[in-house]
Amino acid sequence: MTPEVPDELDSAPLAYENAEFLNSPDGRLLRIIAEYQEPMTRFRRERIQDTVVFFGSARFRALDVASSELELLENTGSAQAAPEHEQPARPGEIESGEPSRLKLKLAEAAVEMARYYEDARRLAGMVATWAQTLPGRRHRFVVTSGGGPGIMEAANRGAYEAGCKTIGLNIRLPFEQHPNPYITPELNFDFHYFFMRKYWFAYLAKALVVFPGGFGTLDEMFELLTLAQTKKLAKKITIVIYGSEYWKHLINLELLAEKGAIAPSDLELFQFADTPEEAFRILKDQLTENHLESDYEREQQRLERERIPVEPAPNAQEMLGPDITKTR
Repeated sequence: MTPEVPDELDSAPLAYENAEFLNSPDGRLLRIIAEYQEPMTRFRRERIQDTVVFFGSARFRALDVASSELELLENTGSAQAAPEHEQPARPGEIESGEPSRLKLKLAEAAVEMARYYEDARRLAGMVATWAQTLPGRRHRFVVTSGGGPGIMEAANRGAYEAGCKTIGLNIRLPFEQHPNPYITPELNFDFHYFFMRKYWFAYLAKALVVFPGGFGTLDEMFELLTLAQTKKLAKKITIVIYGSEYWKHLINLELLAEKGAIAPSDLELFQFADTPEEAFRILKDQLTENHLESDYEREQQRLERERIPVEPAPNAQEMLGPDITKTR
């Protein structure tokens, strides 16, 4: 008996269009490579040479001029507000004597963190404005953050208000979250892998500013400090820890040296600052000394006196020309 002719098959998906494969454990290597190559391509197209990275708390919203109420977020990078009993006391509650001791403490902390928001916003604007004056055909010391709310938003906002490009390296989380609106759209990134996001924080950074924050801020700060301490970075990186009262109350870094856990010279890997002006002076002086006054940098500046072109930089195909056959 002759078997029935099977129905005509649909075309199989191309491997790079097969979502089931790309999102499977077997596709992990391709996902990792994509989180390296796709950002690299965009950084080149947008003519980004290096960055100044801002770390800090994502949980506090800004104290906007139109509102006197502060609000805590549910989690780092979350779009949802924390439960009501965890929120800072509102002005009306304080006047009526209703709030709990926890809510009063949170209100005091929220005001403090709002000040740090404004300091980060102002400092980022100062860095971006200065960086705009530097010669060359690529953008220097571009303000970069983790792309979320809080201090990250403040940094992107300061650079945006200065009329400069600004980068957001966001991370895909299991709860609702979104990038802040001040990131340059072409430089808005969303990573799946924390380690690839950390790679891009470190790879382009010539300076790091660490504002008060939580677990994520501590993790990122010590990661960069360890890379600098172990000389794994092929460049000098300036690390400014902002808000000495907060940080010295939280961590006794001098104790590490006193107990021999780190070398006394490791305390020179960072500097404290308490005002935007003080932090900017440190950043400007060290970035100039380490990255603008070398013989190589002076020669590059001599060769690149014209302004940064408006059009995107060419891609690999455009740079290499007809020697490479185009593909569709």
